[in-house]
Amino acid sequence: MSLYRFARFVVGLILKPLYRIKVVGKENVPKDGPVIICSNHISNLDPPVVGITCPRDIYFMAKEELFENMFLGGLLKRIHAFPIKRGMSDRNALRQGLSILKEGKTLGLFPEGTRSKTGELGEGLAGVGFFAVRSSASIVPCAIIGPYEKFKPIKVVYGKPINMNDLRENKASAKEVTDVIMSEIKKLIEKQ
Repeated sequence: MSLYRFARFVVGLILKPLYRIKVVGKENVPKDGPVIICSNHISNLDPPVVGITCPRDIYFMAKEELFENMFLGGLLKRIHAFPIKRGMSDRNALRQGLSILKEGKTLGLFPEGTRSKTGELGEGLAGVGFFAVRSSASIVPCAIIGPYEKFKPIKVVYGKPINMNDLRENKASAKEVTDVIMSEIKKLIEKQ
């Protein structure tokens, strides 16, 4: 068993009963081929919660500062996280994300770029649109509906993949694509 799978199992044992996590729409995540999971971001616990509820192994970007500690950085890399410099265009992170998708794997992104202080959905950054238009990945919107309070349920909803054909054919900008993705995440939140 890989360290990722072991960590997912252990984290699931802790978080699932603590937050009574309910998952909806897991069947909407394609079983193979490149996938981008795009979720709202309300807590530091979002990456592990998406990681334990998604049926596929996910590669996440994490802020560069987390990798400065040698032990934590080494652990994060072994559980499929890679660093990104925030507040600027990080070509290495962009290349690494595209490489993950080229290999047919799953990339987990939080388009808002940072946690929402209010719990409300913020504006998405163009980075997620960049990955969507530069790859052939299926784009799966995801909504985490909280709040994170012990023994109160959290719902994780995976929507149907977004049809990207027109956007890719019409060479939509990264920002336009991000806006479509954010709109789909918003719909998932509002339906609940």
